[in-house]
Amino acid sequence: MYFTDRGIEELIERRGDEQVTLEWLGERLRDFVDLNPDFETPVERLATYLARLDDPDDADA
Repeated sequence: MYFTDRGIEELIERRGDEQVTLEWLGERLRDFVDLNPDFETPVERLATYLARLDDPDDADA
């Protein structure tokens, strides 16, 4: 288990029944980066990954 799995598991346990919009998620990611600027690159990579997840042209990304 990766260290991040604990955070993901907590997210699922606490908020697993909620439905959120991508707009809401984007705002929370912006808030997080504002508070934690050192995480700008990983958050950018995650957002890009999620944005391109179903794009066959980005299979290498």
